[in-house]
This record gives sequence, structure tokens and C-alpha cells, in this order.
Amino acid sequence: MHSIARLSGVALLAMAMFPLHATTVLVHAHIHTMDPDKPEATALAWGDDGKLLAVGSDTELKQSYPQATLVDAEGATMVPGLIDAHGHMLGLGLSASEVDLVGSTSRDEVIARLKARAQSLPKGAWLIGHGWDQNRWPGKQFPSAADLDRAFPDRPVYLERIDGHAAWVNKVAMKRATRSLDGEWQPDGGRIMRVGKKASGVLIDGAKALVHDAIPPLTADQTREAYKRAFAQAVAKGLTGVHDPGVSLDDFKVLQQMAAAGEIPLRLYEMADGNHAALQWLCEQGGQWQDPTGHLRMRTVKLYMDGALGSRGAALLDDYSDDHGNRGIFVTQPEEYKAAVEKAFRCKVQVATHAIGDRGNRMVLDTYQGVLGDFASSDHRWRVEHAQIVALDDIPRFAQLHLIASMQPTHATSDMPWAEQRLGYQRLQGAYAWQRFIHAGVPLAFGSDFPVEQVNPMLGIYAAVTRQDLAGQPPGGWFPDQRVSRIQALAGFTRGAAFAAFMENEVGILKPGFRADFVLLDADPLTVAPRQIADIKPLSTWVGGKEVYKKP
Repeated sequence: MHSIARLSGVALLAMAMFPLHATTVLVHAHIHTMDPDKPEATALAWGDDGKLLAVGSDTELKQSYPQATLVDAEGATMVPGLIDAHGHMLGLGLSASEVDLVGSTSRDEVIARLKARAQSLPKGAWLIGHGWDQNRWPGKQFPSAADLDRAFPDRPVYLERIDGHAAWVNKVAMKRATRSLDGEWQPDGGRIMRVGKKASGVLIDGAKALVHDAIPPLTADQTREAYKRAFAQAVAKGLTGVHDPGVSLDDFKVLQQMAAAGEIPLRLYEMADGNHAALQWLCEQGGQWQDPTGHLRMRTVKLYMDGALGSRGAALLDDYSDDHGNRGIFVTQPEEYKAAVEKAFRCKVQVATHAIGDRGNRMVLDTYQGVLGDFASSDHRWRVEHAQIVALDDIPRFAQLHLIASMQPTHATSDMPWAEQRLGYQRLQGAYAWQRFIHAGVPLAFGSDFPVEQVNPMLGIYAAVTRQDLAGQPPGGWFPDQRVSRIQALAGFTRGAAFAAFMENEVGILKPGFRADFVLLDADPLTVAPRQIADIKPLSTWVGGKEVYKKP
């Protein structure tokens, strides 16, 4: 009784709400809880169910739970488990089996990397790569099939641009297309780049499928192994949750099997891939599905409005500043898009739409407003993925429609060397405009869009806080008035992302009753020098009170 009498009111309240059966108490940590009512602590206690019982001091929790196993954090910084609100898990897992072209500074360097991989492939097998970016090359012009044909005259080659919105292919691959790519016709939602009437070898957005569909599909076992690789990479970077936009029903069935077998170490918030079989299945489940362990759930459909800025497919209200006459692409035609949104609304499915250009974002806002009607003020939490370039008078509409802006801070720092060439100075006022959204009262969820960007939330936090590249350029940051505070950046990857997934009462904050999802770090992102944020490494990652990663 005497020891209990010395406990704080917070600890007594936790003990009253939850029984004294903590199996584990972690002590000697510097904990940022992200709970405004109790922002700092040094110890956590959790039970067999993986939920937190108490958050407080070492002394309080050791006295409260004397039989618990003790874990010594040795002074490490702890934050709630980090959640990437937009990351492609299967793409991440497959990237290890493809040729990595990220960072290549010329076509010749791309060819050299491809030749190195081709030596280990069977004769005639597809050579697949990802990550090229013509903006990093001399002249910044799109490549051509001829560049690949000289090196690979007998092997099909398919190379995705870094944003996933364009493909570079050779002549052998083009011959495998579902129809001739030459002529004057264009596919819905895409563009075949041509010289005269001859296909050049670059396919934008909806045109990619004409060749990609000829690549042999993955088996279920290959899909499973790719997911395992992705999970290992994610937890090693401190991720305890990922919102995965655009999963097919076949791939989701693989994930369901993995969840049942205990093979998913983090929490996946899956989104159906457009108005296809996965959305129909989700409608038949009443609009949402969750596995018993809480590691896999789906209640969202991912739709596409436009393309990407780097490949000039983002839909703009006015011409591209560096490509007069081009205003980008609607990847989904407006009437088809509206039909998909209406179906999701009827099924009580959350809608998340890719929109990058200001015209793309306006079309999404107009469609959401028309479909939601009087339900716009309900707790629907519909999302706009990227919300990258938005007309200034459209930003308040996000708040009026009760939308979430799901944004990726590293996109700003990756795009800043050439974004003004695409858009001109004036349109950049509404580009990557995190503070404008915050000031308008729009909830933000932060992510990376991996494997387009690296699967490392610390790079996202650094980019959000500084708006600089890793060399510290430009001085003071790019449009520095749009930088966010460190707490705002961390919130985007924790409680903001949790809210965007209807999980704000489970994760994103460390408090009694929430899941014991957290990461121990080798430095404090709220206090180190700004540049050092990008270098912070996880010491260990915990999901549901279980250590799913430990630094070697």
C-alpha cells in the first residue's frame, strides 16, 4: 500500500483502467509520446495483448509492475512507430530483382548498369529496371528505343522512370505490345511519344500497359518473397505501418495468407487498385476488412486522376512552361473517374486519389464535392494523394470538404532543381505547400512514395523541416515559408498518418490503451542539428510490443 500511495495520479489512473498484468516494462528511454496531455516520459509498460498499460517514469512503472520483464533502452530516444502514409510495398520488394537506375547521370551510365545485370540473365529474358530520370542527364531530354537497341538488339527491355509514370523500352519490347505503337492514335489516359508517326520508345502513364502487359506475371510465391523483402526493409527504417496504395485482389489474397501465417511484421493499410476486382470484393465485405491481428486491413480505393510532373503528365490548368501546348494527361477520364468515386461512396469505401497538377487536383475536388454533397461534413476522411501543385484558391476547399492531404516531403526536395522550369515561379506558390494546408486547417499525412523515393522516414522529416537537399542547398530552404516544425513533421509520420487510416485510437501516439508500436533511435530528431536528422538510424523497431527489427 505504501508504494502505491507514492505513485502519481497518472500511474494510478492507468492501473485503475488496466489490470496489473504487464509482461514487459521498458525503462531508461527519452520518449516523445506525441500525446499533447503527456508529451514526455521515460518508461512504458505493456501486456500480452501488445497494448500499452502505462506511460510514465522508470520508478513508477517498476513499482507498478514488479513481476514484469525489464527492457533497458539505455538512454535511447523513442518515438511512436513511424507510419509511411504512401508507400508501394510490392514495388519496393520487386526493386531488388530489377536493375537500379536511381541516380544515373547519363544514358551511358544506364546502359552500363543494364549490361552488368544482363550477363546473369537467360537468353531472351526480359531486362527490367527502374529509377531513370532524364532531368539528371545532359540536355534533360527523353531517351529513345535506339539507345537501348544498340546494346540489346535481341532482348526485350522495360525501364520505369523514377516516378513510375513513364517507361523506356526497346524495339524488341515494342514488338511484344498488344498492338502497333506507330501511327497517330493514343491510348486512353496515356501518351506514346513519337518522332513523326514512329514510336520513340517512351510511353507515358496509360500507354505503359501496352508493353508491360507482355511481361510474364509474378507467381504467388514470387509475390510473397517480394513482400518479405519489402517488410524487412521497412521495419529496418523504423516503419511500423505503411499505407499501400493500389493492390490487386490477387496480391491482397497473398497478403491475407501471409497475415494468417504471422508473416507480416508491421501494419499494412491496403488500398484497392482502382475500379476493379479488389474494389468489388471490398464492397462485398461492407466497405472494410481487417484481419484479427490488426496487421492487415483494407477500407480504401486508390484512384488516379493525372500523371506526374517529371514526365509532364501532371494535368495543369495552363501549359507547361517548358512544353507549350501540353497541359498534361487525365490518366482516368473524368466520367470514368466519377463513376468509380460514386461506387466507392455507395460501398462506404474511403477514396484516395492521385492528383499532382493543379487541374488534376481541381477535378478531384469538383468530383468529391459533387459526389459527397451533404455528406462532405461527415467523417469520410477521403484523401488526395500528393496534392502537389494546387491553385491557391483551391487549398481552402480541402478543409471545406473535410479532406486529408497525403503528401511526400522528399518529392519537394527531389523536384526543386527543375520544378520551376516546368511550372514557372507563380505556380510554385501552391506547390508542395505544407504550411498553406496547415493554416487552412487541412490534416496532413506524410509519406515517401517508396520506391520512387527512399524508404526512410528520417529523410522525409529532414526534407519537411528544411526543404533542402542533403548538401544543405538551397541556403535557408526552397520556399522556406512552407517548412514545417519538427513536431509537425513527426506528427505527419505518426498521428497524422494514423488519422488518415482511421487508426488514431490505436497507433501514432504512445498512451495507455494504444498499441505498443514504437521505434528506438540513435539520436533525437527534435534536438539534433537539422542536417543530422537525415542520418538518424533506428536501434530497434517494435510492433505490438514485439521487437521486429534490431540493429546488428
